[in-house]
Amino acid sequence: MKTDLSLRQKEGSTVVATPTGWKLMIPAGSDGTYRLAQLDDYAHIPRSRFPWRPPLTVQLRARVSAPNLPGTWGFGLWNDPFGLSIGYGGTPRRLPALPETAWFFHGSEPNSLALEDTLPAQGFFAGVFHSSLPGWSVMAGVPALPLLVIRPLSRAIRRLASRVIREQAVLLQAEETGWQRYTIHWRRDGLVFQYNGRTVLESALTPTPPLGLVLWIDNQYAGWTERGEVRLGTLNNPEAWLEIADLRIDLSGSDPG
Repeated sequence: MKTDLSLRQKEGSTVVATPTGWKLMIPAGSDGTYRLAQLDDYAHIPRSRFPWRPPLTVQLRARVSAPNLPGTWGFGLWNDPFGLSIGYGGTPRRLPALPETAWFFHGSEPNSLALEDTLPAQGFFAGVFHSSLPGWSVMAGVPALPLLVIRPLSRAIRRLASRVIREQAVLLQAEETGWQRYTIHWRRDGLVFQYNGRTVLESALTPTPPLGLVLWIDNQYAGWTERGEVRLGTLNNPEAWLEIADLRIDLSGSDPG
């Protein structure tokens, strides 16, 4: 099934169509400036009208210009939780929400993207976030944000957040610069992630629909470490690209073989 994709780009970034997909490129630059190349299918619609619900399968091939690129890149499904331009790349017309994701995600140092200390916080991983409270409840926590500068309180709030935001992830030993095939089977009772046809993660967690499709590369970092340190910023980066090919979304609901 085809999906209509909108382009988001920052500071000279570009997206070029290829015979089988797209090449998302960000220019070289220093820290302090956010560079983003992104395609998504939810830019101009409210979160309640995002297009995707289970059962479905997302499959594509991908490669990047170099291993361990500074910043983040990836592809998959999420609810675009960073509304009101919270952080870099937030959506100004959308309220923030608790995260719901099913994706392949790469985050370089100093990203720290896990609330559960036993799960990968950096590197390239397949993962899912599911929040046990409704997305709008994040607004109730806004008054507590100034407390995050106090490390003991920040650690306590992070522990509480880890009980509300459930997650599961596995690091991948992937040849990121060569063409690899990535598959997400989203079922009503869980998720199956596959790398070149091999299952790398099965999870009983399932994000709350509806979700949108996102493909991106940028130079940002973010995190909330086990020490209670909150991180947000941009990194010095070389010219970099993420190439996507043969994107397919299958609504048949067939289980992985």
